[in-house]
Amino acid sequence: MVYNDWTVLAAIAMVAIVIDWLVGDPRHLPHPVIGMGRWIQFLETRLYTEPNDDPRRLKRRGATLAALTILPVFLLGTWVVLIFNRIHPWAGFTVQAWLVSTTIAVKGLKDAAFAVYRPLCDGELELARRKTGEIVGRDTAHLDEAELTRATVETVAENTTDAFIAPLFFALLGGAPLALAYRAVNTLDSMVGYKNERYIHFGWASARLDDVLNWIPARLSGFLLSLACLGDRQLSMIRAWKAMIVFARRHPSPNSGYPESATAGALGIELGGTNQYGGKVSERPRLGWPLRGKTRDDIRRTAMLLYRVSYIVFGGLLCALLTEFIRN
Repeated sequence: MVYNDWTVLAAIAMVAIVIDWLVGDPRHLPHPVIGMGRWIQFLETRLYTEPNDDPRRLKRRGATLAALTILPVFLLGTWVVLIFNRIHPWAGFTVQAWLVSTTIAVKGLKDAAFAVYRPLCDGELELARRKTGEIVGRDTAHLDEAELTRATVETVAENTTDAFIAPLFFALLGGAPLALAYRAVNTLDSMVGYKNERYIHFGWASARLDDVLNWIPARLSGFLLSLACLGDRQLSMIRAWKAMIVFARRHPSPNSGYPESATAGALGIELGGTNQYGGKVSERPRLGWPLRGKTRDDIRRTAMLLYRVSYIVFGGLLCALLTEFIRN
């Protein structure tokens, strides 16, 4: 089995998707991303100085944090794959498929979204607020159903890139080691990539690297979310595509606006607006056209869109492999 053969990498990606569909992230098994998070916390306590320190020094230390996280993850992933490949090629294939599956989270995102959706259906607003607070950084204690829906829809839409398209994109380029390295960058960004007093300089390298790596996957995500609307009268592919063109660049992130705008256009709702973080008000650009009010069913539809995107990707990889098989 040739490690850099694209057909092998495509097959690994397909098996990883199936693993994620079926089992997601079992809590009783060790998860690489949890290990990454603990390593980042360990390094941060030793590298971080003070917010009022020299910005250049903070940036250098933040870049060191990124390097000391990404490089070991990549090397460890490569070492594990090589060890299992020496045991047997199929052992290497299997461990790569499992490792790639830990970098994607279609089932996990759906479960997190439905943990908000179900309490809303049952009228349990306080529980829905707590569950939303577990997946977003904004204050949720006083949000109504429409705002809880917006927060959940935005999170699922944005993570279509971070937790599915981007890891698979890098898995197809370099197998499990590269997918894990991407996930390390994404974890760094989620932990230190904030534009607040503590991390504006220290997290600069992590945030910029995440922006660079997500540039292509984010646009692929927007395209695939639009394509996933085909055949559903409640969704609009054309409106999703137009929303990306009109609104995506208004988002403060160079990437998040694409999946979020596509989702807003597909659903016919408006995302963005006023958020609070630690009591501080933050106004986000409005994405999409408010053709109707947001309802809890938009959470279910967004999760359905995510799954359709995963079906499209899986089907595309399957067609590519079958075509190669027929040619040979």
